[in-house]
Amino acid sequence: MVILIKDPETDRIVRELAARTGKTITDAVKSAAERELAELPPRKGRIDMEKLERTLAEIRSYPRINEHLTDDEIIGYDENGLPS
Repeated sequence: MVILIKDPETDRIVRELAARTGKTITDAVKSAAERELAELPPRKGRIDMEKLERTLAEIRSYPRINEHLTDDEIIGYDENGLPS
């Protein structure tokens, strides 16, 4: 795969980054692009699994109440399915 950089200033910056970090030009571009992507918010429609896991862990840590009640009893229905 090839990326052609036609802008002399960009070429200079990438080469300087590679030289100062001791990386190849490819690795310098890759790490710079990864850093830039890491600062961006996640794409809409994508699930942030780390955030989801943190949220689920928090919910699971809440105290459990009314475990002795059925779902119907919790929302207020009697044994005949009528509001109690």
